[in-house]
Amino acid sequence: MIPVKRGKPLFTCRPDDARADDLRPDRAAERRGRVIAATRVLFAEHGFHNTGIAQIAAASGVKVGQLYRDFPAKEAIVAAIVEADLATFLDEASLREAVAAGDLKVVRRWIGDFVCGHAKRRDTLFPEICAEASRNDRIAAIMDGVNQRVRADLTLALAAFAPDPDQAAAVSVLTDLILTFKMGLASQVAVQPDRDIAPLCARIEALVDAELAALRPRRVAAAA
Repeated sequence: MIPVKRGKPLFTCRPDDARADDLRPDRAAERRGRVIAATRVLFAEHGFHNTGIAQIAAASGVKVGQLYRDFPAKEAIVAAIVEADLATFLDEASLREAVAAGDLKVVRRWIGDFVCGHAKRRDTLFPEICAEASRNDRIAAIMDGVNQRVRADLTLALAAFAPDPDQAAAVSVLTDLILTFKMGLASQVAVQPDRDIAPLCARIEALVDAELAALRPRRVAAAA
């Protein structure tokens, strides 16, 4: 698998913009955290376009000038939100450790968590960000990076069950299939938050197991 290249950050602050209190990591992190938390609520309630920096500053208790030093634009706050969510959702360190150890049980559990583990929690912010990506090039660039990273992690997990080079095409198709399932579940929960999706998740899990068994029956059986 070709690793995803990490490019330069989309948004940066100039070193000479920093003040003395910005040099304290704990204080800066706490301030940024308040901005991110306030932005989550405002974006979800009012949408990207109807939320201004002044509103975010008021809700977070961070002055507008300081907010701009931490986040040059609203898109920079979106990037921070997405990065924080991915770090929790993907749990990349655990996945890589399991793959390196050949622990297929843990890898399979990671795949299950990827598909259905977070699906029961309604996320009103993610659909808003996806919609904004269709009309905002900077948000589209952020989401493109997200898609590449998510796809790379899922491919890594699936390739643990089918490591032979001649299975790469089959792994790629299964990756796309699972990503389609994931997006579909997210959409279902967004529009029908009270729907019981447990039966649907169980069916998807069964289909994933069947596809993995078709790739490498012996290895999957050993992991069960």
